[in-house]
Amino acid sequence: MWRKVRRFFKTPKGLLTLILAFLIAIAAPVQGDHWAVATGIGSAAAAAGLVDLVIRRWKFGEWEYPSGALLTAAIVAMVLRAQEPWHVVTVTSVVGVVSKYLFRIRGANVFNPAALAMVISFYVFHAGQSWWGAQTDMEGFGMLLLFVTGVYITNRVNKMPLVLVFLGAYFLLFVVTAFVSEPLKVAEIFRTPDLQAALYFAFIILTDPPTSPRRYRDQVICGALVAAVSYACFVLTGVVYFFFAGVLVGNVWVAWRRAQPTDVRAQRAPVAVMVR
Repeated sequence: MWRKVRRFFKTPKGLLTLILAFLIAIAAPVQGDHWAVATGIGSAAAAAGLVDLVIRRWKFGEWEYPSGALLTAAIVAMVLRAQEPWHVVTVTSVVGVVSKYLFRIRGANVFNPAALAMVISFYVFHAGQSWWGAQTDMEGFGMLLLFVTGVYITNRVNKMPLVLVFLGAYFLLFVVTAFVSEPLKVAEIFRTPDLQAALYFAFIILTDPPTSPRRYRDQVICGALVAAVSYACFVLTGVVYFFFAGVLVGNVWVAWRRAQPTDVRAQRAPVAVMVR
């Protein structure tokens, strides 16, 4: 048993589990109501894990540790305000898990579970987003932790081109906007918490293997597409979920690419499988 546990924590899913647990342990103590934070994360993880267990048993006739569901719950909890009621975090996480089984193509889920659930949660609960799990209250030290762990997991799942293109295109668009328009309208993008949110989004959410491209060329295209859509949503509508709108459009593009018969899969870049 312990051998299986050690083996799991050497996989990308296991490593991301450790990274998110570490980031939560660092950021949670400064969120004020510790009981609310613990209740939100605990209830979300328990509910999402249970739902994932039941669905997998029903569909595939097997019991399997719900690692993907727990990651979804952790991401949702780290993005929503730490003060959100526990039932909001829980329902949002469960919606993400269920969506993973509702929208599928070629054996993989189409939409990033956490991203889709966050958009739905905004309209159902009007839930706020503080991205506290991105170390937004930890100043320079927290950003360093986020950057180091983010680079590590990004390299581990072989998504570095995707992240670099996204971040480069995203910040370039806002820099150009600052020069040709009113700088104050986009200044917040370069400050806390938006800066840390962009890094967390790129390293943790955008790189989700089942919903992101495998080949480097597709990663470049997808990174630019997600950056452009996120930028457009922020500038034109100002919606709080502009990052998630961008990644969902990117998810659709990836699903369309995978559905193409001309997609030469023999040329795919190596990738570690990680279902969230």
